[in-house]
Amino acid sequence: MATERLQFHEMGIDDRILKAVADLGWSQPTLIQEKAIPLALDGKDLLARARTGSGKTAAYAVPVIQRILSSKQSVCEQDVRALVLVPTKELGQQVQTMIRQLTAYCSRDVRVADISGKADLSAQRPILMEKPDVVVGTPSRVLAHLNAQNLVLHSSLEMLVVDEADLLFSFGFEADLKNLLCHLPKIYQSFLMSATLSEDVQALKELLLHNPVILKLQGSQLPDSSQLQQYSIRCEEEDKFLLIYTLLRLRLVQGKTLVFVGALDRCYRLKLFMEQFGVPACVLNSELPVHSRCHIITQFNQGFYDYIIATDEQSLADPTAAAQAPAAKGKKKKTTTEKAAKTKDKEYGVSRGVDFQNVCNVINFDFPTTVESYIHRVGRTARADNPGTALSFIAHTEQELLTEVEEALAGDNADTVLKPYEFKMEEIEGFRYRCRDAMRSVTKQAVKEARLKEIKQELLNSEKLKTYFEDNPRDLQLLRHDKDLHPAVVKPHLKNVPEYLVPESLKGVIHPMSRRGRRKRKEKSKPEGVSKPTFKKNVRGKNPLKSFRYTGGRNKKGQKSQS
Repeated sequence: MATERLQFHEMGIDDRILKAVADLGWSQPTLIQEKAIPLALDGKDLLARARTGSGKTAAYAVPVIQRILSSKQSVCEQDVRALVLVPTKELGQQVQTMIRQLTAYCSRDVRVADISGKADLSAQRPILMEKPDVVVGTPSRVLAHLNAQNLVLHSSLEMLVVDEADLLFSFGFEADLKNLLCHLPKIYQSFLMSATLSEDVQALKELLLHNPVILKLQGSQLPDSSQLQQYSIRCEEEDKFLLIYTLLRLRLVQGKTLVFVGALDRCYRLKLFMEQFGVPACVLNSELPVHSRCHIITQFNQGFYDYIIATDEQSLADPTAAAQAPAAKGKKKKTTTEKAAKTKDKEYGVSRGVDFQNVCNVINFDFPTTVESYIHRVGRTARADNPGTALSFIAHTEQELLTEVEEALAGDNADTVLKPYEFKMEEIEGFRYRCRDAMRSVTKQAVKEARLKEIKQELLNSEKLKTYFEDNPRDLQLLRHDKDLHPAVVKPHLKNVPEYLVPESLKGVIHPMSRRGRRKRKEKSKPEGVSKPTFKKNVRGKNPLKSFRYTGGRNKKGQKSQS
C-alpha cells in the first residue's frame, strides 16, 4: 500500500518547496495532505475534516505557496494574494512559522505576515503597507485593519483559508466573519479545515464555499489504541490531588505532560500544590501577555519544562462552563469565574490549534464538559505517528460526561473506548497525610497572590525587557516560567519521599533516596572530604590531629643527619 501512495514530488510542486519539505524531514505526505494538495492545486474549494495532528496546516500551506509562485511568473505586482483566518493568536504564530519553513528557499518571492498579535494597528500598518503575499490573523484583527484601510483585499485576494473552522463561531467571530466578507472579491478559492463538522462549520460552508470537495478523512477522530492509550480512574476531589502527587513525584508518568483543569484558579491551586513537593510546572494563563504564552509553549517544545497546567477553550469561551467544574460549588464561585472571564484573552486557546510537540501524556485532572473538548484535549498527544497516553480523573459528578464521551468514541471506533486505569488507591494511603499537609498551605489567598505575582512578573518581562531581549536572544532562553511562586509556605521535608512510604509493588520501579544509596554516598565522600584539608595542611608535616604526635621537627633533624 505504501508504494501506491502519492508522493510530494508527484504532485507538481515547485522544487524550492520540495527542498523545504525535505529539510523538515517529511518523507511522505499524510493522508489529508495526499488528498487535499492535488485538489487544491486544481483550483477546487475544499472542506476538509481530519483529526488534530494530521498535518492540516501543510495541506493548505503548500498549495497556497505553489499558487503564489505560479502567479508571480506572469504578474510582477506585489499584492496580498492569500488570507489565513485563525481563531487564536497562538495558532496564528504557528501558521506563520510553518509557512516560513516551507518558503525557506523562496522567501523573497513569498512573504508572510502574522497580524493576530495585540500590537497597535498603527504599529502593524507598515508591515501591511509592504503588501505581504500571505496575511495570517484572527477575523476581528483582519476586519479592524480593513476598516482602517491598512489592508485592501477586494481586488487582489485569490485564496481564503479558515483554519480550525469549528472554533471560529464558538469564539464569537460570527459577526466579524460576515462583515469581513463584504471586503472580499466575488471570486476566490476557499479552504475550510476543521477537526469536526459541526453545525457552525456547515453555516460557514454556505457562506464561503462554492461547489466544494468535502474530505472526511480518518473516520475516528482520535488514533486507535495501538497509538493512543486512553484510561480513566474514578476518584473524588481529595483523591485527585493524592493521585497526581503519586504519578508525578514517583515518576510513574514519564515524558512531557499536559495537565488540563476546569478553571484558572484550579491551575494555580494545582501548581502551588505541586510546588510543595518540589515538582516545577508552568501555568498557561490567558491573562498573561501573548508573547509570554508563546514563549512558554516554545520552551516546552524545546524541553525546558516537563509539565504544563492549562484550561481549554471551552471554559474560556463560555464562563458558565468553567463554573460546572468540581471546584465550583455555590453561587459565589460562579460570580468570580464570570468576573475573571472578562479579563481573559478571548482569542486564546490551548487544547487545540497550538502545536505542543512530543507530548507523551495528557492528564484530564478535571474531566472536560463536552465530547469535542475531550477530543481536542487528548488530540495534543499521539500526533502524527508518535504514541501517547491520556488519563482522565473521574469524580462521581462527572460520570455522565464520561458516558457521553465513551458513547461518541464507540460510535467512531470500538478501540478508542477509555479503559479503566488499574491502580490500587489503598496502596498510596500512606501519602495522604502529606497531601493534606500540603493542601493546608494552598489557601484561596495563596492562589490569589500567586496569580497576581505571575502577572506582574510576566508584564515586567514582556514590556520593559522587550527591546533588551531583541538584542540578547540568549538571555530570553534563560527566562523560565516554572519558577516557584512561593506565596504558599513550602515545607522542605515534603520534597523527599521516604522509602517506607513507597508501596511494595512500586519499590522495584522507583528509586527514591534509599538508605543504601545514602551510605554509599557517605563512604565515597569520606576520602574526598579528608584528602582536601590534608593536602592543604600537610605542607610542613603530618597532621597531628590524626596521630596525636608532632614528629615534624624530628623528621627534619633525621633528614639533616642522613644528608
